[in-house]
Amino acid sequence: LVKLDILGHDDPTVIKMLEDLTDRDPKTIPFDDPETMSLFSKTDALGLTPEQLGSTVGTFGIPEFGTKFVRQMLEDTKPKNFSELVRISGFSHGTDVWLNNAQDLIRAGTAKLSEAISARDDIMVYLIHKGVKPQTAFKIMEGVRKGKGVKPDDVEAMKQNNVPDWYVESCQKIKYMFPKAHAAAYVMMAVRIAYCKVHYPLPFYASYFTVRATEFDAQLISQGEAILRQKLAELEQKGNGASAKEKGLMTIIEMALEMLLRGFSFRRVDLYESHATRFLIDGNSLLPPLAALEGVGDNAAKNIVLAREEKPFTSIEDLRLRSRVSKTVIDMLREHGCLEGLPENNQMMLFA
Repeated sequence: LVKLDILGHDDPTVIKMLEDLTDRDPKTIPFDDPETMSLFSKTDALGLTPEQLGSTVGTFGIPEFGTKFVRQMLEDTKPKNFSELVRISGFSHGTDVWLNNAQDLIRAGTAKLSEAISARDDIMVYLIHKGVKPQTAFKIMEGVRKGKGVKPDDVEAMKQNNVPDWYVESCQKIKYMFPKAHAAAYVMMAVRIAYCKVHYPLPFYASYFTVRATEFDAQLISQGEAILRQKLAELEQKGNGASAKEKGLMTIIEMALEMLLRGFSFRRVDLYESHATRFLIDGNSLLPPLAALEGVGDNAAKNIVLAREEKPFTSIEDLRLRSRVSKTVIDMLREHGCLEGLPENNQMMLFA
């Protein structure tokens, strides 16, 4: 299954960046590494407590498993292996598969994680195993995955083969189901990225923040843990009233806090050292790109880099003219401390 960035899936870009930063072939990453798997049920592998992290699982930033919705799934199910993660991926991508359905069955102890319906394939395989004719099992699966429920004659066929009532009721509730192949492909990428989060932390954070550089606010992040926690609390109080941009910033703050708690740090954006759009690893720190400053877009950042490669800036005026950036960009660079030591214009430098 090919996932393309243009479709909204940035996993391939992250994995390619991780490969470049770690020299590790992603195909050699195991799917059963104990520390990696532990992220999906606890926080120990990060060296953090749930109280520090604000979560009982360590999957912030892991595709398919980092949202609050799926983290709650992980807390409910406590997965221990790859196949259980595939089931959770199926739950999270279906409609009426988890909420008011599998979640209730698992919490009540009516069904185990391995028994609740997760992906469309589960239905056909389970029914054939119970003794339902293959053609009938396939027809039932197709009806359920399309949200059409189960027809009375098929319900009777299920009951004749001792299919429990809760299973039939679960089928009747489902509106859409994910194919297991899709879920497996998603989890393969997620586990590879999770492995790097545990074993190559700075490359993981550099890759994560790079693909979200437009949402990163370097001026805010540079102010440290106390300010970040205060800002996060403010945004959380807005609840569903938070804008899409604010929700994106909340995720960035959560990831930045996690990184800081693990003993790493952020440098301030540097006019001469920062990349235009990528986060760079510098010792135990990340150096944010120029584009990570709010108001400094990718084009302005790239123009600054092109201009500085020609020759050093002699003044703020020289920077503005040669990189063709706006006053807003100059003001943000000034506020962040990037222009310290640069005179306002060349004439001032000559008379200094």
